[in-house]
Amino acid sequence: MKLSRRNTLSLLGGGVVLAAGVGGFAVTRKPKTALAPWAAAGDYSEPRMKALSYAILAPNPHNRQPWLVDLRTEGEVTLYVDQTRLLPHTDPFSRQIVAGLGCFLELLTLAAAQDGFDVRLDLFPDGEDKNGVDDRRVAVAYFDQRAGLAEPELFDQILHRRSLKDPCDTTQPIADDTLAAVQGAVVRGSNVNGTTDNAQVAALRALTVQALETEFATPRTYKESVDLFRIGHREVDANPDGLDFTGPFFETLHMTGQFNREKSMDRDGFSYKTGLDMVRETARSGMGYVWLTSPGNTRADQIMAGRDWVRLNLVTSALGLGVQPMSQALQEFPEMADLYTKAHEMLAPDGGTVQMLGRLGYGQTPAQSPRWPIERKILNA
Repeated sequence: MKLSRRNTLSLLGGGVVLAAGVGGFAVTRKPKTALAPWAAAGDYSEPRMKALSYAILAPNPHNRQPWLVDLRTEGEVTLYVDQTRLLPHTDPFSRQIVAGLGCFLELLTLAAAQDGFDVRLDLFPDGEDKNGVDDRRVAVAYFDQRAGLAEPELFDQILHRRSLKDPCDTTQPIADDTLAAVQGAVVRGSNVNGTTDNAQVAALRALTVQALETEFATPRTYKESVDLFRIGHREVDANPDGLDFTGPFFETLHMTGQFNREKSMDRDGFSYKTGLDMVRETARSGMGYVWLTSPGNTRADQIMAGRDWVRLNLVTSALGLGVQPMSQALQEFPEMADLYTKAHEMLAPDGGTVQMLGRLGYGQTPAQSPRWPIERKILNA
């Protein structure tokens, strides 16, 4: 049975009434400190800190926020990957983590340009490992102040950018010129394609549903996500990364004992089945798709894809459109191999690597995602 959030709350019946009666404040309360970095963006006088305060708002896999920066050299930001924030089961080669670092670098570049600084990036100056990431430098960003630097067009969307998480409005199609505008944001070197064709949309809906089911059905990949559940405002404020489950819906389920990490691992239980139904419903609502490919699959290619992805995301925000990464079929763990091949046959028939796949559609504006403050991400100031 397909369960929307509203239907699920109705099924809980008296449990919801009880929770509202004994803990209504807890149910409706939002995270506080976890959202503070959004309000603090730009509130720094030092140029690098100012740019970084926007960069930390970048989208990234499972909201792991895998960036660490070294500021000891004046006029430079050295970026490292935080190896404690990888996803070894769903992202065994850290390809998606590196793409997330590309999103970070693009927002850093846009924010610096808004402040009159041109940023030159030196990627992987110490070399790279295609099979993993280590303690070598991911990038060095050199800040160069320039008079008359053009104002970046997408900067003003950084604070509005979100990833669509709820189902799309399936009564509202995406116009051809809107899709073209989305694709036009991709300028960092990725190849971009998109579709609103009914047959292609149906095929991609089916592919993304299958991929989500595979990730759920594989115990170690599903557990990797469950371990990152942050349930309720208290957990999110205490640890503002991972997968955010806040708001009346999830707070009520948690308070009534219907939803926690242990119950989510029970494949015969309410939490598991409802969660799977909800992601299926979301995946089946895509009204269009967009995907990024690269000729190869170097770490620089992955950074490039991340930079282009966040630009695409900024443009969808400006257009009032939603986009959500649906890249499960692009994950490289063994159980996903058949769907990985199928995705590449569909999306990159002439070769190359599909780096990102997202569904497009109109829907509710998501809430801001929790973030660690930039001060927690600095190695040396």
